[in-house]
Amino acid sequence: MENKKIIVATNNKGKLIEIKKILSDYEIFSLNDLGLKIDIEEDGNSFKENAIKKAKEVFKITNIPCISDDSGLCIDVLDGWPGIKTARFLGDDASDKDRNDYILNKMIDKIGDERTAKFVCDIAYVDNKNVIITEGIIKGKIAKKERGNNGFGFDSIFELDNKKTLSELTNEEKNALSSRKIALEKLKFELQKIKI
Repeated sequence: MENKKIIVATNNKGKLIEIKKILSDYEIFSLNDLGLKIDIEEDGNSFKENAIKKAKEVFKITNIPCISDDSGLCIDVLDGWPGIKTARFLGDDASDKDRNDYILNKMIDKIGDERTAKFVCDIAYVDNKNVIITEGIIKGKIAKKERGNNGFGFDSIFELDNKKTLSELTNEEKNALSSRKIALEKLKFELQKIKI
């Protein structure tokens, strides 16, 4: 198969590495690679809406098939909060530590199954004929306190069934079960199905 160009609506290096690894049959570019500065407001009501909006806008501007994702942490007892506000619920200047402390505080009196949560990642692929959406989910619980030092975001407070937080895993272990990886594997399958 000849390499097919796909632009990814991100400049996040970690995301790009993961996408290039899984979609290795394709030539993957970031917005930066193509010298593009495109800022799209994520104002949808779901991860799916935001992912589709970004992919459609970038495709419209570049006319290159586009992949975009939106993801976040959803805490069950809080009706899925912070959800689509995951990155911004304390404002743009808040650090990972600020957000983690805020969540731990909010969950301080919750016990057992009241602490269940999930990471959700929705990925959209858009070209001139297709719109494909895939979703990856990993389930766990909000830990009682931060643990581990290999991670970022909510990794240190997200505890898996094996009682380890994502920050207590190696990069390899973490990448093997990430919600983005699950969504990307599904996308790869869908792209092969329609012979892209």
